[in-house]
Amino acid sequence: QAQLVESGGSLVQAGGSLRLSCAAFGSIFSINVMGWYRQAPGKERELVATITGSGTTKYADSVKGRFTISNDNANSTWYLQMNSLKPEDTAVYYCYAHVDTVGTGPKNYWGRGTQVTVSS
Repeated sequence: QAQLVESGGSLVQAGGSLRLSCAAFGSIFSINVMGWYRQAPGKERELVATITGSGTTKYADSVKGRFTISNDNANSTWYLQMNSLKPEDTAVYYCYAHVDTVGTGPKNYWGRGTQVTVSS
């Protein structure tokens, strides 16, 4: 089993920046994909960004050029640098990983979420 723990959510003014972090704990054999999703009130959860263990990234069109995902494989940690934040970025941000754990095999894991609020 694995657990994901996010941190970094906060209240920020439009145009500001935040950095989210996610760390994976447990009997981890490998992490194949790491990422971030978000869910705004009344909306479905949506992909923000993902990164593979080899560094291939994918972004939602709405965040391209403003958000950057990165990872620290040695420490099973990944980050989401969010710049030029807009009120429409307000949501609960969830970290996600496809993790291969010892004894359980590959599964999807989710963090509990961290609130990002962007004021206008």
